[in-house]
Amino acid sequence: MIAYIWPIALVVLSNTVYQICAKSVPSGIDPFASLTVTYLVGALASCVMYFFLNGGSNLVAEYAKLNWAPIALGIVIVGLEVGWIYAYKAGWQVSTGFIVQSAFLAAVLLAVGHIIYREDLSWNKILGVIICLVGLGFINYK
Repeated sequence: MIAYIWPIALVVLSNTVYQICAKSVPSGIDPFASLTVTYLVGALASCVMYFFLNGGSNLVAEYAKLNWAPIALGIVIVGLEVGWIYAYKAGWQVSTGFIVQSAFLAAVLLAVGHIIYREDLSWNKILGVIICLVGLGFINYK
């Protein structure tokens, strides 16, 4: 059970701190300049954790196992990061911005899961997404 729960708990904790950090990026700095520091720190932290968790493993040998996904993920992560920084600069609130994107993301990933990964598309899932999208109306209603 712990193996099932801890990754989601880590995502929630990390996402909470992430949103705080993204909103706290100084307004006068170019988001891409800020991200150069972010990714240098991330690369260093990843390298340290790799060697800490894997002892004397060969990192270059691990790189030989790469496919297209980590490269695409690096590009996509830049889009996520800069998107959030610009969203906060544009005035999105932490309390609503994430909920809005999550509801739309849930709808898109429901379709992606069904089309690409052949995941079941049940009426419960469809209804859940509809409820999320209706909830957006309540969240954004002034």
